[in-house]
Amino acid sequence: MSIFDEPKIDTHCHVLDPERFPYFPGVAYQPAGQEMGGAKYFSHLMDAYGVQHALLVGPNSGYATDNRCLLDAIENGNGRFKGIAVIANDCDTSTLLKLKSRGIVGIAFNVALHGVAYYADIESLLFRLKELDMFAQFQVEGNLLLAVSPMIAKTKVKVLIDHCGRPVMADGIDQEGFKALLELGSEKRAVVKLSGFAKFSQTGYPFEDTNPYVEALIAAFGLEQCIWASDWPYLKAPYRVDYGPMLKWVEKRFTANERRALLWDTPQRLFNF
Repeated sequence: MSIFDEPKIDTHCHVLDPERFPYFPGVAYQPAGQEMGGAKYFSHLMDAYGVQHALLVGPNSGYATDNRCLLDAIENGNGRFKGIAVIANDCDTSTLLKLKSRGIVGIAFNVALHGVAYYADIESLLFRLKELDMFAQFQVEGNLLLAVSPMIAKTKVKVLIDHCGRPVMADGIDQEGFKALLELGSEKRAVVKLSGFAKFSQTGYPFEDTNPYVEALIAAFGLEQCIWASDWPYLKAPYRVDYGPMLKWVEKRFTANERRALLWDTPQRLFNF
């Protein structure tokens, strides 16, 4: 059986439809051309590759804290989508409950984009997410995880880590940020996304330089705490990236039973599609 015929859940992708949902005023980066893709087109793409469900992530690019496009996709997706929203750091419990009722399972914190100082005051928000059994999703790179790890430990919030933690290849597998990520593997509330290789690989597809990092993450987290994501539509990608090769990377790297856990069993358990 081809990977295209196996059940799959994509756990990190974006929908951008500025014609229906104009970009947030003053946003620093506005995706255009091949970086855009609305929910309708993405559904066609999912059908083509045999993907049953997707966890949509609100993009800081284009929409910032405007979640209208994301929520519209969930509401009109016939149960196909759930979401990770982007919100203000002082978001209250009432707003979080409303988002949760509309299919939002967590909140994104893009430390790699905004920096550590931008998120210095999120501890109380993390406590609210913990109380509501929602995920805190962090995108970091290099050693940035070290700065937010104390808040993660103190609040005991459920954590999703984007894109293998985006290690710096030149710093090797023993870099402090990646070591901190591996330590999170012992926390059953922490999950890592095996994705986003174009953001940190220095060799390009099939990203062979990332193999030691992927192997270390699987050893530390186990497949019951690892999930796969496409990162479609590849915002700010340094070169062309396509959906099919991303799935073929999984097919070549994992056995059928491992793919079942990574692509279906674990994300289904975590997000309850």
